[in-house]
Amino acid sequence: MPERAPQLVVALDFQTGPEALDMAAKLKGIAPWLKVGLELFVAEGPGIVRQLKALGFLVFVDLKFLDIPNTVRGAVRSAVKSGADMLNIHAIGGLDMARVAVAARNEAVAEMGLTTKPLLFAVTVLTSMMDPGIPVLHGREPASMVLELASATRAAGLDGVVCSGQEAARIKAACGPDFLCLTPGIRIPNPSAPQDDQRRVMTPEAAVAAGSDFLVVGRPITRAPDPAQSARDILRRMAQA
Repeated sequence: MPERAPQLVVALDFQTGPEALDMAAKLKGIAPWLKVGLELFVAEGPGIVRQLKALGFLVFVDLKFLDIPNTVRGAVRSAVKSGADMLNIHAIGGLDMARVAVAARNEAVAEMGLTTKPLLFAVTVLTSMMDPGIPVLHGREPASMVLELASATRAAGLDGVVCSGQEAARIKAACGPDFLCLTPGIRIPNPSAPQDDQRRVMTPEAAVAAGSDFLVVGRPITRAPDPAQSARDILRRMAQA
């Protein structure tokens, strides 16, 4: 099987559709993927996904579904029908929820007559889960829980996980090279630049070398003086790695 080239996903972390569409216009023909998160989706609804797809982008709908299986089933079906090319759930929702999400994705694909299934990922451990005041990890090391959740996600039939680049190599070793890793927290080396709300950051080169298949980059591109050039620079770094 040919090796999959790592792909860039630009996070459109904006409050309004016009802002997001303006940024999309600047990135047209450069970045293949755009990410629509909770803030933008709640503000604009599924219509923003269709507008971005009409511009020629692949769209990652990043809503991190976590609920009872029947509710997640309906949410996944709706996300696929909105035009999402990639979507995600929380791995901590358990195997039943994950399996229902896979089935719902497949049902929606069949109903719509799609030839390609949207990629379905599970979020492993969020940065906020490492807060001592939130005992989700129960004293365990994040890497240990990430591997456990990734293995469960693989068993449920999902395509991959959202994880730090620090875990990508171990996840590939445990779950196989075709199990996909999507990595946020990508930053360009700059000692004076803030890491924002990401703690476990990594350079594009390091993430690609670790085995990440998708790199999610937001502010280093969207808040740059020249977003198009910043995206090109990151793509160059990815290619060199």
